[in-house]
Order: sequence, then C-alpha cells, then structure tokens
Amino acid sequence: MLENQNLVVILIIIANVLFSMKGFDNYYFFEMYKFQINKILSGEKIRMISSGFLHADWVHLGFNMYALYLFGDIVSKILGAPNFLIIYFGSLLAGSLYTLYYHKSEPYYSAIGASGAVSGIVYASILLFPDMQLLLFFAIPMPGYVFGVGYLLYSIYGMKRQLGNIGHAAHLGGTIGGFAITLLLVPELFLVNTIFVFLLAIPIILLLIFGNKLKSL
Repeated sequence: MLENQNLVVILIIIANVLFSMKGFDNYYFFEMYKFQINKILSGEKIRMISSGFLHADWVHLGFNMYALYLFGDIVSKILGAPNFLIIYFGSLLAGSLYTLYYHKSEPYYSAIGASGAVSGIVYASILLFPDMQLLLFFAIPMPGYVFGVGYLLYSIYGMKRQLGNIGHAAHLGGTIGGFAITLLLVPELFLVNTIFVFLLAIPIILLLIFGNKLKSL
C-alpha cells in the first residue's frame, strides 16, 4: 500500500499526465492554459500555474515526470507530503514569476511544462543530500552539489543564448524557489550542510545581482 508521501507524488504525476493529454488532443485547451506574457499581464494569472501541467509531447512529459518521481520521492519522504506540495507549487510559481519578469517585454513569449516545479524539487533534494551521487547523461557520476551548481550555470547561459526550445528562465526561477522554500522549511540545513548551502547559493546570488544585465551582454 502506498504511503501518503509516495501517494502525493503519484497524484501530481497523474494530474500532469491527464492535463497534458487533454492539451495534446485539444488545441483550444492548450492555448487557453499555456504560459503567455500578454495574456497573463491582461489578467489571466491562472496560466502561471496551469502551464506547469501542460507539455509539448510525450518525451517532454516523460522526462519531467521521471525526474519528479525520482527526486520527489526523496523530498516527500524526508519532509512529508504537505511540505513537498509547498515546494512543488512554490517552485512552479517562482518559475513563472521569473519568466514573466525576464520576458516581460516580449508579449507573445509562451512556455509550458513542469520544469520549474521539478527544478525546485531537484534542488530541494540536493540541499537535503548534497553529496548524493547523480549520473550526468546516465554515465558520468558526480556529487549532487556539483550537478546543482552546473545545472544553474548552464541554465543561466542557456537563458542568455536562448538555447533550444527550453524555458531556461522557468528552470532558474523554479530552482531559486525550491532553494529558498526548502531553507525556510528546514533552517537547520544552514548548520548541517553549511558549505554546500553557500556553494549552491553562489550562482543564485550572482543571478539576482546581475540577472537584469544578461540581455544587454
């Protein structure tokens, strides 16, 4: 029988699958709930949450849900189902807010996907277990904190260069949200994992200080 902590992760995955499937089959549904700057600024704030449950295709959905299953299980088991949900939806909203801020002058910029929420969950799990071993490209082992810093730096570079059809701003915002919310929920991490907390914070601090200059570089 599934524990409550596992069940909440499964329910979020099911919600993503069902909502995404509806979007696959219904163009108007997809257009109504995707993230789009001009629509959000005109009052359709629900898109900041609903867009996180839409995906472009099964591959996009599959990657996000696989990562959520792996890392969400860690966070929910350690912090409990309510805190998992706080981090998940807080990171999703943070990703949308940062995307809205960064692309505010691009009225037709649009985005979809749970990447912001999942990025926050991934960063939360790394904060809890900074020396966990992760596999880059399923082959190269590295400590979780190295992966976390590298992921952030790549996302910053990707956002500046607009690499691929990827919402790098949502990744960054979600990561910042997951980082901040986890530390608010578990402040003892400052004492237990002090060095790793500051290592993971460095690219976030640099982004917050210099992020508004990225577009002009």
